[in-house]
Amino acid sequence: MSLEPSAGQLEGREHLLPVRIYYEDTDFTGIVYHANYVRYFERGRSDFLRLAGVRHAELQDQDAAFAIVKMELAFKRAARIDDALVVRTTYDSARGPRLFIGQRIFRGDELICSAQVEAACIDLAGRPRKPPAGMLDQLRPYFA
Repeated sequence: MSLEPSAGQLEGREHLLPVRIYYEDTDFTGIVYHANYVRYFERGRSDFLRLAGVRHAELQDQDAAFAIVKMELAFKRAARIDDALVVRTTYDSARGPRLFIGQRIFRGDELICSAQVEAACIDLAGRPRKPPAGMLDQLRPYFA
């Protein structure tokens, strides 16, 4: 038995990450606090990259990192304590230093929240730069 945390799985060009809702994720009404969806989306993007062979530590060794420059969220339903959710992530395209990402969170077949995300590749001083070529090669099969 492996005690490694799950990074979810890739199905075609989509990454699926299961997330369980705990008490700490909720507000005083027992509903998931809105800012936590941003955290779940971050985990989905990071674990997608991990399974595609892109490691954040290796990016830093190449003077590269990512900053979110735009995120549009649409809240559809409330998630609650003990819910089992799935974060679905697609890396849709890249232009220059930017990556365009679509994300959705589901409880079963029910859409809870969706996000359109734009991330910019930056150097470690915070200036825009093109993503490392090897990284784009690893992501290209997943682009729409």
